[in-house]
Amino acid sequence: MHQFDVLSLYPTITMNPATTSLQALFNRIPRRHSLENVKEINAILGEYEVLLLAIESINPFYEKNIAAFFDDKESALSVIKKSTDPKASKKNKDNLFDEGSGILKESIQALLVLFADGTRIT
Repeated sequence: MHQFDVLSLYPTITMNPATTSLQALFNRIPRRHSLENVKEINAILGEYEVLLLAIESINPFYEKNIAAFFDDKESALSVIKKSTDPKASKKNKDNLFDEGSGILKESIQALLVLFADGTRIT
């Protein structure tokens, strides 16, 4: 019986550093509302903005297509902020946090598709 490494049959895929960073941010998005998770998601949103600015500066294609992602970031930030309202019920806070983190997840996923390997020009 011959043994072989199945992974060696496929070429190694090297991801662009921005793609790697976006995927890492996506993987860090917390699932449940808590004070620590609100702090974490706010940090993620800040890092996301830095990545958006970097991607936007690559070429005119990305510059033209990144604006919507800044809007998503602001929407997520606004909803997450509402989830910290001391007058809101626990359930409402959880729902708002889920909504905000969902906006961020969808935005990062869409950006990963748009950005691909960072070489698009049209």
